[in-house]
Amino acid sequence: MQEVLQQIWVHVQDNLVKILIGLIFVGVGWWFGQRRARHDWKRQEFFDRLNFSLNWIEDGKLVYRTLAEKRCEEVFLNATAAEEIRAAAKATTPENSVLPLPKEHYWNYLNAVLNELSERFAEGNLRREMGLPTRTIPYVVCLTCECAGELRTRKIRVMIIREQVLGTLNGTEAIVPENSRGGTRLATLRQLANRYKTHPHEFLPVEISLPQ
Repeated sequence: MQEVLQQIWVHVQDNLVKILIGLIFVGVGWWFGQRRARHDWKRQEFFDRLNFSLNWIEDGKLVYRTLAEKRCEEVFLNATAAEEIRAAAKATTPENSVLPLPKEHYWNYLNAVLNELSERFAEGNLRREMGLPTRTIPYVVCLTCECAGELRTRKIRVMIIREQVLGTLNGTEAIVPENSRGGTRLATLRQLANRYKTHPHEFLPVEISLPQ
C-alpha cells in the first residue's frame, strides 16, 4: 500500500504544474461565466436561449404563446453556428428584428429549427403516415430578436405563424395586441409580412401535424 501511495505522490509531483494550470483555467472560466450571467440578468438579455413562439389572430386580437425554449447549442448542434446566431441577434434593430445571417447559410439554420419542430411533433407525423386521424396545418418560421418597445427580455425567437395570417397583417383588417406589451410583437410581425415578400430566404415553410 505504501508503494502505491508513493507512486501516486511521485505522479502528482511530476504533473503538479499541469494540474495547477488546469485548475486556474477552470477557475477563470467559472469566474467569466458568473460575470456574464450577472450581466445578462441585469440587462435581461439572454442570447443563448432560443424561444419558439406561436402567433395567431383570435377575434381580432394578436395572440402569442411559447411552445418551447432551448439553449442555442441544443438546436444548432455546433458551437460556431450558435455563436454566429448570437452575434446576429445582437445586430438586430428596432426597424428590422430578423437575424442578419449570411444568405448562403440561412437555410441551414432554418432547417435546424425544422428538425427541432419535427421531433417535438413526431407523433402527429407518424399518425399521418399511418393514415390515422390527424390535422395538418402549414406554417412559416423565421428567426428574430426583438429589441424595441415594451419588451422585458431579449431572446432569439423562432416566430411561427400561418402564411395566410402573415399575409393579413399589412391589410386593412384592424388587429390589436391581446395585452399592453403586445405592441412590439405586432410591429415585429408586420415587419415579417414585408420581408416575406422581399427576403423569402429568411423564411421556411413548416407543416405541423397533431392527432385528432
